[in-house]
Amino acid sequence: MQTALKTVEQYLQELPEDRKPVVTALFEAIQKALPPGFQTEVSYGMIGFTVPHSIYPAGYHCNPKDPLPFAGLASQKNHIAFYHMGIYADPALLDWFQKAYAERVPGKLDMGKSCIRFKNPAKVPIDLLAELSSKMTVDDWIALYEKQLKK
Repeated sequence: MQTALKTVEQYLQELPEDRKPVVTALFEAIQKALPPGFQTEVSYGMIGFTVPHSIYPAGYHCNPKDPLPFAGLASQKNHIAFYHMGIYADPALLDWFQKAYAERVPGKLDMGKSCIRFKNPAKVPIDLLAELSSKMTVDDWIALYEKQLKK
């Protein structure tokens, strides 16, 4: 769902009725689980969890006017998507997530580099995604991001 909405509340209100409860619950769980320092906003047409300029003034290298992205939550045309840059940049975290998913969630993991897709809203593992969100602090993410930039 691409959106011109400006607030997370508006984004959640505009969701299709079949997705609104799960996306809202997932948003709330992630928001609660994230370590201190991340901010929430609508960015890139979805709910974004970012490192604000007040913490990381350099911003995102692709567009320094944007805060540093960390995670995103979106209702796409055919699925609900959770994007987590940490699993893209940290092989150990990716390994943990894939193993935890296999142990806790029936069915095959549908995943790209940082995107985890759920075609069935009833099968979104909210607790697991919240746990994933809790595993990297703002300082951890900045250090990993800068390490990746130097490569």
